[in-house]
Amino acid sequence: MRELAARLRGLPPSVGPVRLVGVDGHAGSGKSTFAGQVAAALGGAPVLHLDDIASHEQLFEWTGRLMTQVIQPLARGESASYTPYDWRVRSFGAPRPLPAAPVVLVEGVGAGRRALRPYLALLLWMEVPREESWARGRLRDGPEQREFWKGWVAAERAHFARDPSRPHADLLVLQTQKGYEVLPGPGSTTGPDQDVTHSDGPSALW
Repeated sequence: MRELAARLRGLPPSVGPVRLVGVDGHAGSGKSTFAGQVAAALGGAPVLHLDDIASHEQLFEWTGRLMTQVIQPLARGESASYTPYDWRVRSFGAPRPLPAAPVVLVEGVGAGRRALRPYLALLLWMEVPREESWARGRLRDGPEQREFWKGWVAAERAHFARDPSRPHADLLVLQTQKGYEVLPGPGSTTGPDQDVTHSDGPSALW
């Protein structure tokens, strides 16, 4: 993770003073866990979870809220403030700050959407097949979320059909037994010699 963190720090700012890094993938693909580990390697970089931006009524139609509450303030070099959604009580909570740190991670399904890509310094895609990802998500959320998942799968399919992220990913992230393997993505301009394996061992090189 140290090598990946160093690369992220070295990117040019993409929105105001911030290097905004997107982590996208199917629901259940491990985006939150991976983003958390990257954030830790960056010394505690802020992470914006798109689950806090979306809602039951707007599973994917949240671009306007994201732009107003997050992107526009960061573009001005200001700390952002967004109102996180509570999925249990179905309402938005008190404002939560998001500082204009050198690197800010935004993770969630749709982080690489068309409207957000111009503001991203880098887009990573969790390379886990959708059926496997959804199975993980269902297991994680339990039977009480069974009906929600039925609606979610249809909504996710529709979203990626009209606004796919993977073709634009700079890096693909594969989970391995030792950590993560990070490969150039379809949107990358780097050559095939830039493949890398990130793990907990000392041999992980960029």
